Amino acid sequence: MSASRSRRSGGISFGIERGELFGLLGPNGAGKTTTIKILTTLLSPTSGSARVLGLDTDRDRRALRGRIGYVFGGDRGLYDRLSALDNLRYFAELYEIPAKEQSFRIAEVLDVVGLAGRERERVEGYSRGMRQRLHIARGILHRPDVLFLDEPTIGVDPVGARALRGMIADLSAGGTTILLTTHYMFEADEICKRVAVISHGELRAEGAPSRLKALSTIGRVTEVETFGIAEERIEAIRALAGVHSVTVEDREQSRVLVVQTEATCHFALDPAAHLVGERIGSISTREPTLEDAYVSIISESAE
Repeated sequence: MSASRSRRSGGISFGIERGELFGLLGPNGAGKTTTIKILTTLLSPTSGSARVLGLDTDRDRRALRGRIGYVFGGDRGLYDRLSALDNLRYFAELYEIPAKEQSFRIAEVLDVVGLAGRERERVEGYSRGMRQRLHIARGILHRPDVLFLDEPTIGVDPVGARALRGMIADLSAGGTTILLTTHYMFEADEICKRVAVISHGELRAEGAPSRLKALSTIGRVTEVETFGIAEERIEAIRALAGVHSVTVEDREQSRVLVVQTEATCHFALDPAAHLVGERIGSISTREPTLEDAYVSIISESAE
């Protein structure tokens, strides 16, 4: 799978290997959903070209649509007053799955998404997580070679979201090529082989999550538990050479300074020296997460 646009209208160019689980990351309005709509033949590119399974997404729409699946987050795309079974029967007809294969295919996907035994219930009684499972069942019913997942875990509770991530990883391990968009960086870090970060319609970074973390300009993240730290002191830390950002999080009875710095920054080496006279609790340091690297990349693009 490949997509490219001319530099006049931005700059997105990437390729995805068969069987790969690829994450497309970016802030709202960056162009993630538009890119997916082009790759799924729902939009025509205004410039450049896109190919999926060797087929041009604009010229070969009909041939391509039967070989891809598209799952989006939210409540759209299902019929609430029908049972899950009737929903899947309806989509099986749309996908032109032969009548003699429909029962087997439906039973197969219900088992994959963990809804076997609940398929005769109306969808209006399903939880958000169950709806997302049914969305995925619909998306893989015709055994697509490529599956597009647009924020599939949005709004799902942590237990349900973890189950969905495991299901997505299993589909990828089974040979399905998957393009995933998400705002949850830990999710991309956990299951994606490679990710791309786009902002303002341009590709800003691409590679394995570990590579993006390694390339991040943030060398260290220091978290300091404080009690009533003065705003003047926070601003003084922000002004230090080598400090990329300082954020403050309220946690129960304390405030936590989250300071992103270069590894050799004086604050990173000895934070207590810059907090003399303040009431300090615990001090801890950690390596940057994918979320830290993502924020750094997006901030640099904004500048």
